[in-house]
Amino acid sequence: MLMILLISLSISSCKELEKAEYTNPDKVKQKTTNYTSDQHPGKKLMVNKCYVCHHPTTENKGRIAPPMVAVKSHYMTSDITKEAFANAMWNFVEKPSKEKSKMRGAIRRFNLMPYRPFVEEEIRQIADYIYDFKIDEPEWFQEHIEEESNGKMPYRNDGKEVKSTASDLENTPAERGLEYALNTKKELGKNLMGTIQKKGVKEAVSFCNKQAYPITDSMATAQNATIKRVSDQPRNSINQANSRELEIIDKFKKAVALNDTYQPVTEVKNGRSHFYYPIMTNSLCLQCHGTTSKDIQPEVLASISLLYPEDKALGYDVNEVRGIWSISFE
Repeated sequence: MLMILLISLSISSCKELEKAEYTNPDKVKQKTTNYTSDQHPGKKLMVNKCYVCHHPTTENKGRIAPPMVAVKSHYMTSDITKEAFANAMWNFVEKPSKEKSKMRGAIRRFNLMPYRPFVEEEIRQIADYIYDFKIDEPEWFQEHIEEESNGKMPYRNDGKEVKSTASDLENTPAERGLEYALNTKKELGKNLMGTIQKKGVKEAVSFCNKQAYPITDSMATAQNATIKRVSDQPRNSINQANSRELEIIDKFKKAVALNDTYQPVTEVKNGRSHFYYPIMTNSLCLQCHGTTSKDIQPEVLASISLLYPEDKALGYDVNEVRGIWSISFE
């Protein structure tokens, strides 16, 4: 959902048998859900489209937006129907404004949510999931909302609560890889969005140049994995995809062009799992990766040219494959 931050890594060759399997991303499970919750399309959409800013585990002091459970608490009333709940969420997200917001405190702290061209059907699926299921929340949230509102705002996280089972804890390589990718995306996105909100897009280019690598390396160390983001059109030449990664990028591009459901790829080499997943562009990405004549401000383009003299990462439109996550782990 953000400007693409590319981290390089070479994949070693091997003589042993290589196994590859293609896993439908809609079937990738999360640790804390069972089949009913996990297969709801709204959950995957919420994780991929909302958690970059609204993640439940981000510390309160370091947040750039409220957790999704705060959104639920403000929009959920004791007598609201699912349709009305979804209508209220879409009414705000379609064109955010202070007048339509139900979260005045969040606007005072984080400013108004910037406009993004969300798909109405997807927002309604997210709302459907939030309405039906108890969602993940920070440990501090219930006490926080009651104190901040002086008891006027009730804590609401209604819905079916799904507990983990033994099978939920036995993640496949595809599930582990997706978890590592989303965790890293969240950390990069949180810091990047904070920079954009406080200092603007031009400073975000400098942030990517100086901080993206250390943040990704720290996430790789914390998760005991090797994590990189590579492209066939890299901003920095050290992020150039290797031959195998280029093949996978091409597969994803063809799938997107045909409007097919793209699939994460997992391969096992010498006992080590390799995970590949596409990085898709959105409207926010275009501020640094779009067309120079209409999407990128002159001062931003000048900063890109100065910091990345060999830049190839321009000319993208929304919903295009910008590159891939390439992650390996034991």
